[in-house]
Amino acid sequence: MATSHEKGTFFALSYEAKYSDTPAFKFFVIANAIVTVYAFLVLFIPSESQLWGLVLALDLVFTMLLISSISAALAVAQVGKKGNSSAGWLPVCGQVTKYCNQVTGALVAGFIAIITYIILLLYSIYTFLNPLLGKNG
Repeated sequence: MATSHEKGTFFALSYEAKYSDTPAFKFFVIANAIVTVYAFLVLFIPSESQLWGLVLALDLVFTMLLISSISAALAVAQVGKKGNSSAGWLPVCGQVTKYCNQVTGALVAGFIAIITYIILLLYSIYTFLNPLLGKNG
C-alpha cells in the first residue's frame, strides 16, 4: 500500500493518486506497521514470562486495530472503484488502474494478515487458559 501511486489525466487535468492522500489508507499502513513491530517484539518474550497475560490482551487490541484499519481502507477503496452517485463522486479506477490494482493487492494481503492474526489470537487464548482450566492435552 505504501508504494501505491500513479499519475493520470481526466480531460485536461493531470493528477496523481497515492495512498498518502487518503487518511484511511494512511491509517491502514500505520496500523499494519505498528502490529508488525509488536509481533516482532513478542517473538523475544520467553515462554515462561509473566508477560503473556499482557500479550494476550494486546493481541486482542491489535487484532481489533487491524480489523478497523482494513475496514476503513475497504470503504475508501469501494468508493474509488464504484464512486458514489449520491455524493457526486466519480470512480477513479478507470483512470489509474495500476494504483487500484496495487491497493487491491494490499487489501488482500491485509485480509490474509487478519485471518492469520485471529488464528494466532485463538491459539494464544487456548494456551493461556489451558493451565487455568486444569486440562492437560
